[in-house]
Amino acid sequence: MGNLTEPRTGTVDRGAELAEIERLFEGSSREGPARLVTLTGVGGVGKTRVALNAATALQSRFRDGAWLVELSPLRQGALLAHVIAEALPLADQTTRPMIDVVAEYLAERDLLLVLDTCEHLTDACALAAEVLLRAAPGLRILATSRRTLDVVGEQVLTIEPLPVPEADDARAGTADAVVLLTLRAREAVPGFTVTDDDRAELVRLCRRLDGLPLAIELAAARLRDLPVRELTARLDDRFAVLGDTDDVATDAEPPWHQALRTAIGWSHQLCTPAERLLWARLSVFAGSFDAETALQVCADAHLPARQIPAVLGTLREKSILIWQPTGGGERYRMLDTLREYGAHWLRGIGEDELLRRRHRDHYLTLAHRGDAAWIGPDQFTWYDRMTAEHDNLRAALEYSLTEPEGQSEGHIALEMASALWFFWQECGFVREGRHYLDQALAADTAPSPARVKALYASGLVLLYLGDPPALKERAAECTALAAHFGDTERIYAAATALRASVMSGDLEQAMSRAEALLATDWRERTLTLIPLSALVLLTHSLVTVGRFEEAFAWLDELSAAGERSGERSMCAWGDFVRAEAELALGRFPEAHEHARAALLVKHRLRDGVGTGLALEALARAASATGRHRDAAWLLGLAMQLWETLGRPQPGSPAVNAARQVCERRTREALGEDAYRRAFDAGCATDLDTGIAHALDPAAAQPPLP
Repeated sequence: MGNLTEPRTGTVDRGAELAEIERLFEGSSREGPARLVTLTGVGGVGKTRVALNAATALQSRFRDGAWLVELSPLRQGALLAHVIAEALPLADQTTRPMIDVVAEYLAERDLLLVLDTCEHLTDACALAAEVLLRAAPGLRILATSRRTLDVVGEQVLTIEPLPVPEADDARAGTADAVVLLTLRAREAVPGFTVTDDDRAELVRLCRRLDGLPLAIELAAARLRDLPVRELTARLDDRFAVLGDTDDVATDAEPPWHQALRTAIGWSHQLCTPAERLLWARLSVFAGSFDAETALQVCADAHLPARQIPAVLGTLREKSILIWQPTGGGERYRMLDTLREYGAHWLRGIGEDELLRRRHRDHYLTLAHRGDAAWIGPDQFTWYDRMTAEHDNLRAALEYSLTEPEGQSEGHIALEMASALWFFWQECGFVREGRHYLDQALAADTAPSPARVKALYASGLVLLYLGDPPALKERAAECTALAAHFGDTERIYAAATALRASVMSGDLEQAMSRAEALLATDWRERTLTLIPLSALVLLTHSLVTVGRFEEAFAWLDELSAAGERSGERSMCAWGDFVRAEAELALGRFPEAHEHARAALLVKHRLRDGVGTGLALEALARAASATGRHRDAAWLLGLAMQLWETLGRPQPGSPAVNAARQVCERRTREALGEDAYRRAFDAGCATDLDTGIAHALDPAAAQPPLP
């Protein structure tokens, strides 16, 4: 169990370091078992690779697996707990502080957490480590950082460069540094072989680079153009010229090892002007990016768009960029050390603010495009695209919130945070959406249409989070403010007031407000979220009060709108409401099919609340038809999901009451022992595996003990 990726093939094993990490966690030292081990060392020494290899080796010893948290793309410590939660199988749909949610989730688990690249967030990482270790006795943390976290009980292991023997040592060819150089040379130069003459030069080159893995990999990329002997000679010349300094080493730069500074600087010097400029400009990206986005952000008269695909290719060949094939297409990323170098050069040429604004503007445009296109046939495509860009969306939002005074135009933070409503609500990031919407609303308090839409977007996430007081407050401000603007803003206010009515349990008021929103020409206009959500909330209210025929008529309207537009997410909510109605009417096979249809879409979009409610509807249908063990198992699977959401089971009072009736009847039918066995089996089933089983109509019954 865990989220570790497969280790890269063709690496050295670092056996001594791995054994020491194991020794520290197992407690064979005088201090006893370590709960926090921090791997330190200079940039490029391979801390991340050692940590991943160690976590892979140790994973089977932890009941709940090993989980990697990549912190390099995160630029603000305020979201550290959210990033940890996202790496774990823990969604962020809660109103409590996220660090408390994570601590509660980990409290009963036996788990290894790998916090990778902590040096720019050491205070936040230290605080999080202290809180989580105190709350979770079975937790162990393996951190990588150029700086220690200075937490009580922290054990520090310094990762040294790879050892390099003397050239005349008989074992020189099997030394880790030489092995790594040989492996990377074969990747760079197909058919590369090591002769007796080359072996001595390879050893000499590794010694010149002090055994630093990143420096060795950068040098290996040059073997496409130069033989080993000439490559070593040129590096010797560069060391002689630079001495103990480097032309890019300043007080603002990280304390890089001289060999690494030299290797990076030489790689930079050997790049063409276009490659250097693109390297610098790509440093504004957080995490990964695709070629089209690189073109949109980085191209101009100095770096024509037609050149960028080829330059991306040569930067990849020179090991400046790492190519990542994904299900959504090819993407690139840059190692932290190389990104820092590029960022330094970007500042040096005076383009830092310019490129950060371009980056922000690109993702603002992407957010607006997603806002306009989400209600349509491409929701799954947009989900995949936006989740792939999550790190960059964060970076763009954070820049918008901290942009130097006088440089911002309009209400960009409000615009971007509200345009991403679909990402927050529909893609499973409601807690983070609240974070950014709250910040944007607090930073930009002037009355404006942008503020009205942000209040509306805030209402969307607050409904999902189940926070009635906050939703009521947002609805009141939205209504008062919208009165000063146009019809669009007044519709936003009416939709927010509708959500507040539903959340407060005032169904008569909710139905009245929903019907008012639907008493327009929305059928003749481009379909938007507002009439769709009004249909869902209206039909839910009608089913709750027993007005089934009216509910079915409106649900038919929702289905027709979905068929016309290709929209699926809100229509899946319609399927859930239909399941509720069919359950109330005793038509259980129909209820099962509608709940299954809702589950299929909601799970694909990682909508935790929708997935959990659909699972419970399936459980109620199973219980009502005598499949009590299935029902108990489904209730256990749903409970596992509610725990990952970090919140109590949500829903209206009627939905909660129906769940409780199902639980009671299933217990009575099975007996407490049989119920508990089936329920616990559901809790213990891998969530994706369990949902796949629930979606399979041919499955006989769920896996039970």
